[in-house]
Amino acid sequence: MKNKGIVSTIVTLGLVGLLLAGCSSASSSKTKSSSSSASSATKTTKVTAVGSTALQPLVEQAATNYQKTNKNANITVQGGGSGTGLSQVQQGAVQIGNSDIFAAQQSGIKAKNLTDHQVAVVGMAPVVNKDVGVTNVSMSQLRDIFTGKITNWKTLGGKNQKISVINRAQGSGTRATFEAAVLEGKKAVTSQEQDSNGTVQKLVASTPGAISYLAFSYINPKVQALDIDHVKPTDANVTTNKWKIWSYEHMYTKGQATGTTKQFLDYMLSSKVQKSLVKNLGYISIHNMKVTKNAQNVVATK
Repeated sequence: MKNKGIVSTIVTLGLVGLLLAGCSSASSSKTKSSSSSASSATKTTKVTAVGSTALQPLVEQAATNYQKTNKNANITVQGGGSGTGLSQVQQGAVQIGNSDIFAAQQSGIKAKNLTDHQVAVVGMAPVVNKDVGVTNVSMSQLRDIFTGKITNWKTLGGKNQKISVINRAQGSGTRATFEAAVLEGKKAVTSQEQDSNGTVQKLVASTPGAISYLAFSYINPKVQALDIDHVKPTDANVTTNKWKIWSYEHMYTKGQATGTTKQFLDYMLSSKVQKSLVKNLGYISIHNMKVTKNAQNVVATK
């Protein structure tokens, strides 16, 4: 009888122990789950956008504004040119590849694997050093300058001064857009090349006789923008294709955008960005265009 009592006591204590252990385990599991959930809620999501320097100022400012109200987003924006942006997003090295050209226009890029997000339009214009004495050229004269046929500003009614051509580097979307609109397949004259709008802006302003081309957003009073065939480089003229040198600003993703990347791209197309930031920084809202352009540079009325 004593042995039975001892055994009964041991079994009872064992069951109590198991129940307590189970409660402890459940409590521990809930604590871990709660901790994991809290950690997930506060986890910072990093998005890197690389590429077009023409688009860079808009994406940088939009990223700054977006992060003010989305504390868990960490968005880094870098230049490098459209070719670099397309290449890196195709490789999966970055989440967004910024480009002034369609992916299909860039050699080595499999456009079908990328998703195009057109967030703005940028006009581009030829710019010269303010002392050359020329404010208007014809399209054929502009072509002759960049192919080396016209070499002195005097030929165009300006100063007796040698023309110093500054081109953009290979892989630049701005260069591809300019050459497609101006050169008609002809080869550009050999000249110095620069890889960013900002550098070109400074060089044209400081180099006697210089000519190059810039996105509208980089044109300032230190350089002279040229009219072409007496058409001024304005947003209104771009929207109707009266001004021919323009491109979409693309933000490409590899496949469909997800998570923070998608949320940021949605923000880029929001009225908050399109109706204020786009215009304030010298771009044209994608919603204001009265024409469309495809990867073959065919323009059609909407």
